[in-house]
Amino acid sequence: MSEHATPRFARTMDFSTTRIAFASFIGTAIEFYDFYIYGLAVAMVIGPIFFPGSDPAAQALNAFLTFGIAFLARPLGALLFGHFGDKIGRKTTLVASLLVMGVSTTLIGVLPGHDLIGWAAPALLCLLRFGQGIGLGGEWGGAALLAAEYAPAGKRGWFGMFPQLGPPVGFLFAVGSFLLLSQYLDDTQFRAWGWRIPFLASAVLVIVGLYVRLKLTETPVFAKAMATRQPVKLPLTVLLTHHAAPLVLGALAMVVCYALFYISTVFSLSYGVTTLGIPRPQFLSMLCVAVIFMAAATPLSAWAGDRYGRRPVLLVAGSAALLSGFLLAPMLGSGSPWQITAFLSIELFLMGATFAPMGALLPELFPTEVRYTGAGTAYNLGGILGASLAPYIAQQLALHGGLAWVGGYVSTAAAISLLAVLMMRETRDRELA
Repeated sequence: MSEHATPRFARTMDFSTTRIAFASFIGTAIEFYDFYIYGLAVAMVIGPIFFPGSDPAAQALNAFLTFGIAFLARPLGALLFGHFGDKIGRKTTLVASLLVMGVSTTLIGVLPGHDLIGWAAPALLCLLRFGQGIGLGGEWGGAALLAAEYAPAGKRGWFGMFPQLGPPVGFLFAVGSFLLLSQYLDDTQFRAWGWRIPFLASAVLVIVGLYVRLKLTETPVFAKAMATRQPVKLPLTVLLTHHAAPLVLGALAMVVCYALFYISTVFSLSYGVTTLGIPRPQFLSMLCVAVIFMAAATPLSAWAGDRYGRRPVLLVAGSAALLSGFLLAPMLGSGSPWQITAFLSIELFLMGATFAPMGALLPELFPTEVRYTGAGTAYNLGGILGASLAPYIAQQLALHGGLAWVGGYVSTAAAISLLAVLMMRETRDRELA
């Protein structure tokens, strides 16, 4: 009888881990799709619709500021959902975070512009963008823990990759949806109502995500912890009192990921279309090519993290990112679609390489009782530092100093993350239970 029990158990585990990997991936893919369609809309239509009556440069700056609001909200979402995730479990909070993001995104799709409701339009837009930040702030930490706490021995980096695949896939769907609209709608139709379609489509995707998430069970690591001791009353207090150093280092290690991504997408799209005069459909197609490189780098970097350790992979990728800042001015400023596509591909490949190990590294920095709060907060604090104002700062640097200064911004972000990783200890062999 025992001869047959082992294969049956193995098959059960294979099915379970596959389902968990898919559940951690699909949620982040949907939530990042929601998050990215706003970033793309900022680069194309948000300014004229919600901030009319000013010159295009001022509209772009105002739109970029609304973009940054969500990054200020994301740590609050991480703290809110992390608190309950560490007290009552990962599953319930993951369902709630998906709902918050989905409702906020869908409502942006039906929000009237400034011409209909005046100042209330940008005010409500900021509120809903804040809601997006709250939802995404709770999403990543839970998805990363779901994968890491279920991962088989020696494969935590590989399983931690699946939440990291969500952003490139979500971005590909976001870019693809706007690209598809550009093929069938003229510019007037797109600005009048077409841009709203990707936001409204979020409602369908959220239903799919909820169906998958509701079928999950609690992670064995958390279930074991709750069976042996009471959850801490205030995870944030324990985190700040006993785990402040890994929190800060984890946040700083994330800075380069955010800077690479949002400079390469939101800022570059705005600069390419408005300053270089590249047609929007063409630039979106270039981004579709580039994001494939990000998706390709993700499993490679995750595998290397399990084989060689998180620190060596992050140090090599971060050093390459630092050098890549010197490519921004000559390649993006060339105006050549081929050179720009090559530059975007390099930057997003490096983003995938620096981002993939974080799915395992950040959960490994914290003990079970504060892991949701710690990993999610570190991840989203890095967003404030590396992404919240990245398009705005890049726009200002480009206006007053030129593209070389934007490249310097990328290199500085990489240097900050490199220093943080150098101050960390290797976490690959650390037990989560």
